[in-house]
Amino acid sequence: MSTPVRGSESALDGAHDVDRVAAALLYEGYMLYPYRPSAVKNRRRFNFGIVSDAGGAAPVMQAECLVRGGAATRIGARARFLQLVDRASGGDHWAEAIEREVEVSATPLGETRVVAAGWAADETIDDAVVRCRRAIDCEIAVTAVAVGGDIHRVRVRLSNRTVAPTGRDEDPLLHSLVSAHLILTVADGAWISSLDPPDALASEAAACANVGAWPVLAGAPGGHDTMLASPIIIYDYPEIAAASAGDLFDATEIDEILSLRVLTLTDGEQDEMRHADARARRLLERTQALTADDFMQMHGTMRRPDAAR
Repeated sequence: MSTPVRGSESALDGAHDVDRVAAALLYEGYMLYPYRPSAVKNRRRFNFGIVSDAGGAAPVMQAECLVRGGAATRIGARARFLQLVDRASGGDHWAEAIEREVEVSATPLGETRVVAAGWAADETIDDAVVRCRRAIDCEIAVTAVAVGGDIHRVRVRLSNRTVAPTGRDEDPLLHSLVSAHLILTVADGAWISSLDPPDALASEAAACANVGAWPVLAGAPGGHDTMLASPIIIYDYPEIAAASAGDLFDATEIDEILSLRVLTLTDGEQDEMRHADARARRLLERTQALTADDFMQMHGTMRRPDAAR
């Protein structure tokens, strides 16, 4: 079974491309309709996958899953998240985003590897627009333990090590890993589905401890070399919906309806959207370029429930 999700900014070739699916998840909730900073729902950023010790979030994200392998097996892991940047102009504030990635590669089963990463605070001024970036420090750790035979339990743990300043009244998301998710790979081995494990491994799969992450098999259906651990619940082998024109940042909406709503925004509302954020501008321009045939593709498709099988 596969779960269609919206795509990234480019053409949607390769429906099961893991990075494209991950990009759609990375920006889920980044900006909500009507895509204007002045809208109430956009005055405070809402994202899944917040890794922080502030605001009631957890300072770690953890994915645990089973892998079949041996002495030659190597585990890789990538953590991807957004770092928010405060943009101030004329008294108005908006949180822009920078994509961040931390990687651990070629870890043998039975070994533990930890990679730390950090980005210093920074402030820039351009045409009276002030952008302030807070310092971020994090680490990703990969380890595995044998649970019987050639089966190992792999743990990938992303930790936010940022020390937020005290006594400053500002958005804690500026010190957070936002919309975090993990991509796990294996060479000379095979991941075991966490959703549909073999009966003999069901109890071991159920014992895996996941914190803020939901690991599923990813890539081409039938493959067992990649797991995608997202804060959003999805099924094995998620795919890009072919009829979607691109990312709308809100998977609870219907593409056709939301695209039509964007076209009904007033000139003033569209102008605010155009100047609010580069991603919002691209969304607007893409929506304005949709043809009647594009909308017909989004109008709806009848599928048999067992078609994926």
